[in-house]
Amino acid sequence: MTTPLRRKTIVNDPVHGFITIPNRLIFDLINHPWLQRLRRIKQLGLTEQVYPGAIHTRFHHALGAMHLMMLALDNLRVKGHYIWDAEYEAALAAILLHDIGHGPFSHALETALLDNVCHEDISLLMIERLNREMNGALALAIQMFKGIYPRKFFHQLVSSQLDMDRLDYLQRDSFFTGVQEGAINPERIIKMLDVVEDRLVVAEKGIYSIENFLVARRLMYWQVYLHKTTVSTEQMLIQAIRRAKDLFAKGKPVFASPALRIFFETNVNWQIFTSHEKYLEAFATLDDHDIWACIKMWQYEPDLILSRLSQMLLHRRLYKVHMGDEKIPEAEIKALRKKWSSLWGISMAEAEYIVTYGKLTNAAYQPQDEGILIATRRGELKDVAEASDLPNIKALTKIVKKYFLCHPK
Repeated sequence: MTTPLRRKTIVNDPVHGFITIPNRLIFDLINHPWLQRLRRIKQLGLTEQVYPGAIHTRFHHALGAMHLMMLALDNLRVKGHYIWDAEYEAALAAILLHDIGHGPFSHALETALLDNVCHEDISLLMIERLNREMNGALALAIQMFKGIYPRKFFHQLVSSQLDMDRLDYLQRDSFFTGVQEGAINPERIIKMLDVVEDRLVVAEKGIYSIENFLVARRLMYWQVYLHKTTVSTEQMLIQAIRRAKDLFAKGKPVFASPALRIFFETNVNWQIFTSHEKYLEAFATLDDHDIWACIKMWQYEPDLILSRLSQMLLHRRLYKVHMGDEKIPEAEIKALRKKWSSLWGISMAEAEYIVTYGKLTNAAYQPQDEGILIATRRGELKDVAEASDLPNIKALTKIVKKYFLCHPK
């Protein structure tokens, strides 16, 4: 295990209180430019347009998840599970770095900047690069992150239906948005955790905390993460980025930071992204400020669509949203595009930037993906959906779909 720090380093977190930085490796990771970049990426993207307090960052979340991991590992040690110091450190590093691959505005631009490249893959790529920089110090953390380490419960603590990531972001997002329905008690849940047959389980007396956790997650999705105003704002930003990329492709480049320009000039898929170091290096400098700087400059562009979208975003003149359980009829979409094509004096093809539609899905709990196990007093292991006496827990396993249509007011 890495040598301890000369002086105990602590961070005062508004959600969890004092967070201790345990050793030199974790301290060095926190101070690495790639992790510091997360200070400039908001955890909830554009949700502050709905909940003004939602201005916390991915950096906040990374530290909070690491803190909860420390509590979980300490709890398991108290219960008699031997955890080597190297395993302890690796688990902290894995959860600290789990979101390092997020781009600007977190999930909002995940498909707009890159072609079918997810942040988990970029996170792993960046962790592997850090591991080379640090002479193999993250090798064990990478095994846990990938789920190939023999003691499987470590991966479950990093990524599962009940991981430290979810426990932190639910409590943190509830706190900063003020949506009390999303409040959970992560410390109590962690106290109820145990390991049986190398699997993470929850003591039977903790089942009500798990029920509350799952219900809170469903409520937070529809009240916060997939709030209709958030959806409309994200659609506007996505279409502005799309328009800028299309202008580049047509030989009409617009303002962009040097790092952002690389992704505007080339349609970067995973094969391209991993073919040359310049793409990772450029991505590792991108943050929300790159995008906002562009939006501020694009409002003066001669291109009508890009300038109007940018002005609307800056002045919060957001799209109107229709959201429901039924698929939006194609005739309705076409009629709206024809209307805005006429109003803005643009082609029907260009009206696709202005009138957008899509589908949202949410499942608060998916037992088929390594579900949450309850250890009963009789020594049985039951899935929480089976062990719970609340009928709505079973209902939470159902994938809910909603369709949306966005256009200017």
